[in-house]
Amino acid sequence: MSDSNADFLQTTGSSYDAIAKDYASRHPHGLSHPLERTLVNAFAELVTANGPAPVADLGSGPGGVAALLHGLGVPVFGVDVSPAMVSLAREAHPELRFHVGTLTSLDLPDATLGGILALYSTIHVPDDHLPAAFAGFHRALVPGGHVLLAFQSGPEPGGLHLTERFGHEIDLRYYWRTPEQMRSMITGAGLEMVATTVREPQEEETRPRAFLLARRRPE
Repeated sequence: MSDSNADFLQTTGSSYDAIAKDYASRHPHGLSHPLERTLVNAFAELVTANGPAPVADLGSGPGGVAALLHGLGVPVFGVDVSPAMVSLAREAHPELRFHVGTLTSLDLPDATLGGILALYSTIHVPDDHLPAAFAGFHRALVPGGHVLLAFQSGPEPGGLHLTERFGHEIDLRYYWRTPEQMRSMITGAGLEMVATTVREPQEEETRPRAFLLARRRPE
């Protein structure tokens, strides 16, 4: 692991450690919009139809989305860079497995995942680390396995650096990307695009939300 990689993982993890309880109380279920829940339901149907391999929820936070998948009959486990988030998820959902890890380095054997969910977690990964992360997704998925990504988007790339949230001092960087940028990196990693959906900002949101569904080609 390079020093730059270690730095952004450390600051992201420690920032979410600082805000974990406030974040969990604000977003206990993880999905606030009906469209997001509909897409996760469709993802669940696709991965279970392809076989019994488990799904990894990467950036699982307080565990609400993993619990939703579990309720839909999907074998799922959560991974998060924040130990505090993992602790809260284990407490809230003791029937599920959560562990500390990162989407940039999946410590999993080849072709073992039926699906990968990464909702608003790639937004904290610098551009130069995403292609390798998506290559790792391709490696870990079974043939026909699906990936569902969600991220803040817009017509132009950009970013944000927050030093405070919920009254806590943090050091958290956000990277905004267009759907076209993400599709290019996903297909460059060998994955096949299935669908792209974009919804406009709602209420206090300031940027559109993009959802990309891709898969590892069946053999």
